[in-house]
Amino acid sequence: MTAASVIKDPPGGRRAVAVWCIGVAVYFVAVIFRTSLGVAGLEAADRFHVNASALSAFSLLQLLVYAGMQVPVGLMVDRLGTKKVLTLGAVLFTVGQLGFALSPSYGMALAARALLGCGDAMTFISVLRLGTRWFPARRGPLMAQLAGLVGMAGNLVSTLVLAPVLHGVGWTAAFAGSAAAGLVVLVPLVLFLRDHPEGHEPPAAAARGARGFVRRQIKESWSEPGTRIGLWVHFTTQFPAMVFLLLWGMPFLVEAQGLSRTTAGGLLTLVVASNMALGLVYGQIIGRRQSSRIPLALGTVGVTALLWGSVLAYPGDRAPMWLLITLCVVLGGCGPASMIGFDFARPANPPERQGTASGITNMGGFIGSMTTLLAVGILLDATGDDYRIAFSTVFVLEALGISQILRLRGRALARERERERERARAALPAQPPAPRTAPAEPEPGRALA
Repeated sequence: MTAASVIKDPPGGRRAVAVWCIGVAVYFVAVIFRTSLGVAGLEAADRFHVNASALSAFSLLQLLVYAGMQVPVGLMVDRLGTKKVLTLGAVLFTVGQLGFALSPSYGMALAARALLGCGDAMTFISVLRLGTRWFPARRGPLMAQLAGLVGMAGNLVSTLVLAPVLHGVGWTAAFAGSAAAGLVVLVPLVLFLRDHPEGHEPPAAAARGARGFVRRQIKESWSEPGTRIGLWVHFTTQFPAMVFLLLWGMPFLVEAQGLSRTTAGGLLTLVVASNMALGLVYGQIIGRRQSSRIPLALGTVGVTALLWGSVLAYPGDRAPMWLLITLCVVLGGCGPASMIGFDFARPANPPERQGTASGITNMGGFIGSMTTLLAVGILLDATGDDYRIAFSTVFVLEALGISQILRLRGRALARERERERERARAALPAQPPAPRTAPAEPEPGRALA
């Protein structure tokens, strides 16, 4: 263990909450912008005159940029600090949302979504970094779940606020008006956010421009089994709900299940509400019992697969409402379960690698989401909008993720226990050497004998 790996826990407190709230406000707005296309998919198809595959390219490109930026963003956070990265992210996603509102063509709209995805990519890892810099380590799982909960609240705003505004005032006014939220959060970010509390500066090794910094950070982070299993947990758990909320949920419920847009919007809202409620539960459980991480992750994947299979295989053209409601409640657990990936990566890496490790982990779910978004769009075009065949790709990716989690589980947990023992030994105060005492003089009689 290096000296940089063992640092004093941050104190938390009111100032920590205030700084963290500024960071999550930026993430909140980023999620609103990210998910805004999910309630406007049909309108986007009409506005730009595109089919399902081209429509999926919007979200696919946005997620491709997001996923591709995760490791660079993690390195930037470790090197430059949270405030600079968050500020750049807020500027980029605000410009991207405004550009999407004003785009007259499909190509320009794609470029705007790519810019939005680039800015969005800089938010979540930065918020996780704020949590580890401002709060004690025991609060880590709960703070991560709370950050995810705030993100889902942004999704809720997209569903409940942006959707009716879009139908009321039109495309340009709705998206351009929402872009103003980026300017609102940028002001307190620039004026008041701080990277860390006084006396808790990052280790000098993280701030020094050492040669080979990028290669070393990535290599050392990836060498930890905890980082790799974190990526696969995130991959396996996140993408079913992400695909449903980001693009294909509304078309599936309206076109395949015959629901009205109002009813479909209510079910999307139910996914978000379930996510927010389960996020608090998952955070409390994992904060108290680290051994629950694998059962919670695999249990969520199993139940999700069961409900998706039940909906897609239900006899007849449409599933009953009670089954769709149950599916949406279960999909709400995917977001909290994906946060478990960070609970593996966090203890596996020292503070100076937290950003890089979080970036690697965060790639997982977005790679899964990109793959599924593209596959669903292609299969819908190839099969004449057969959603049963298109959504069957969910099971293939879940099977792949489960196999990797089971393969890495033993090594990750064994390494985690080893690091805990190392931390415990490093935290023990040095024992002073026992004082040397002169040998006792022999008793007179014994000496004569």
